[in-house]
Amino acid sequence: MHKLTVEEMHRLTVDEFRSARKLPLTVVLDNIRSLHNVGSVFRTADAFRIERLYLCGITACPPSAEIHKTALGAEDSVSWTYRPDTLAAVDELLAAGYEVFAAEQVEGSVRLDRLELMPGRRYAVVLGNEVKGVAQDVVDRCTAAVEIPQYGTKHSLNVSVSAGIVLWEMCKKMAFPA
Repeated sequence: MHKLTVEEMHRLTVDEFRSARKLPLTVVLDNIRSLHNVGSVFRTADAFRIERLYLCGITACPPSAEIHKTALGAEDSVSWTYRPDTLAAVDELLAAGYEVFAAEQVEGSVRLDRLELMPGRRYAVVLGNEVKGVAQDVVDRCTAAVEIPQYGTKHSLNVSVSAGIVLWEMCKKMAFPA
């Protein structure tokens, strides 16, 4: 096996990324404390070519050396918006016709592997604070909740790990941009 070079992978430039068709998916970060987690979500959002990130509440915004440390420049390619209140961001997305899912362990949640997405729809997923998760008032406002199946003794994952799993699963279920 030959390990591919960056040139052989034919990656998009930042300008090409900005004009490329995006997956109709938005990520909402609800009061994320760690700038490294924020940067990791930016990088994952770039990998799956999502539409936008909403950075809400205490979630830090670029420019930031700590975000850049894990985003590795994805903070320059992925569109983002800051909202002081996560609930307002969710209301904005709902009013724009998005189905909004909380990634949270709640009564009535849908296992991520059983989630069905409709072609042509736009989706958003809310990822919560490292300690408290998605705020209850935000969960209440969401269309539904999705849950990552877990089988060990722990019942939580790091928010950036959760972002990777959720975005990959949703990407597989949606028509990925070509």
